This record gives sequence, structure tokens and C-alpha cells, in this order.
Amino acid sequence: MKERGMKRQVVGVVVSNRMNKTVVVAVERLVKHRMYQKYVKRQTKFSAHDETNSCQIGDTVQITESRPLSRTKRWRVSKIVEKAA
Repeated sequence: MKERGMKRQVVGVVVSNRMNKTVVVAVERLVKHRMYQKYVKRQTKFSAHDETNSCQIGDTVQITESRPLSRTKRWRVSKIVEKAA
């Protein structure tokens, strides 16, 4: 169980940065298939707030859960883990 005040943090790859101060981050996770017991990749896309417009497509970023910033944004970019080549 999460402690109070602990925000969820996930790492993903920036797939779009066409909006102003917003990036779309794709997060992959492994889910076990019910019947075949094999792990399958699942992808979720999050809109995240990027205050400085510093993220580029292909960057690996860490995003943190936050209060609703707009209709679709509930995450903020906390740090850039790795820049794209």
C-alpha cells in the first residue's frame, strides 16, 4: 500500500512534443497472459507537463503524478534520464 503523499513515478520515452509545454510519453509494462503464462508488452501513453520545452522525441524521461493540469494532463516531467542521440 502507498504511503500518503507518495506520488507514482514511471519512466518512458517521449513520442511527441508538438504541443507547447506538453509531451506525450509512452510507458511500457509487462503483463502476464492469463492462458499462456507468457509476458506480453503493453503500452500506455501519458500527456505530461514540460515547463521548459526541453524534451525531444526519443528522450527517456521520468514523469511524476500530479494534480490535474488540463483535461488530459495529470503528469509532470520530473527529469530527463537519457537524451536521444
